[in-house]
Amino acid sequence: MYKHKVTEIKKARRQKGTTPGPIFPYYNEFEAWRVQYNKTYELHSGEYNLRYEIFEDNMEQVKLLNKFEKGTAKYGATMFADLTKEEFRKFYTGLKEPVEDHKLKPAKIPKYKAPDACDWRTKGAVTEVKNQGFCGSCWAYSTTGNIEGQWAIQKGALISLSEQELVDCDKIDHGCKGGNPMQAYEEIMRLGGLESEADYPYKGYLGGNCKFVKSKVKVNITGAVYISQDEGEIASWLAANGPISIGINANVMQFYFGGIAHPYQWLCEPGGIDHAVLIIGYGVEGDKPYWIIKNSWGPRWGEKGYYRVYRGAGVCGLNRECTSAVVS
Repeated sequence: MYKHKVTEIKKARRQKGTTPGPIFPYYNEFEAWRVQYNKTYELHSGEYNLRYEIFEDNMEQVKLLNKFEKGTAKYGATMFADLTKEEFRKFYTGLKEPVEDHKLKPAKIPKYKAPDACDWRTKGAVTEVKNQGFCGSCWAYSTTGNIEGQWAIQKGALISLSEQELVDCDKIDHGCKGGNPMQAYEEIMRLGGLESEADYPYKGYLGGNCKFVKSKVKVNITGAVYISQDEGEIASWLAANGPISIGINANVMQFYFGGIAHPYQWLCEPGGIDHAVLIIGYGVEGDKPYWIIKNSWGPRWGEKGYYRVYRGAGVCGLNRECTSAVVS
């Protein structure tokens, strides 16, 4: 139901370069949004009119999301408001199914009940929010975020790690065309570790030849584990061990501004996970339990780069692919 459609009338307007007027109900909003996000396509060009049409479609979708939201989330014209669903998935998500059947050993779940709330940001295990840019490298950010946390907890040093190393040097995954943390763990072990962000900075595109220098490795891992699909067990493991790499369906994230997201399943199918992110904590607001998720679209998106999602209902498939590296 979210597939972008352009009516014959809109096609004719675009071909003629018609100036938007009253028949363009979101014209003022579109112009304000263009200024806010510095979108500079030429006024009334084919590109301008096409982006307006997409924006108009998306604002109708936003109305639907806000109408049927079961949590407290608000949706609107984010930086992605002029992108079709296909464009958004291609350039700003990137989680792919493993190319092989990667079976990770199960994690040991703590027996005690998880505390009521947990936030690893307050314990020095989470780096600043990063930005994958125009590149489907979310899988690399989810992987490094998990390892940054594991290393900080186990070794006492929080180091911002290199996503570009994975984009360039991981031979199983596909750089800006997508990948999977389960494969990235394996490749990090093959390479011999991860360099720091400072030593191997992010370019936002496939940099060509791998420039990995083993003598510059800052962290290494010894394995990886699959955690659970039970959200109580996920919370217990996270509280005891640190941030978790997860997959999620990013459908509603395209327009998320803040609050606790709890869309109906038909708006965000659990089986459609296409984006890799990092659970760094959880809590309760009023009567709504939630997860705190670190994203990789920069601090201008969401709640300063973070996403809160209802906890306990498998929302958007967030419980289906929960993994962690092992640091020992």
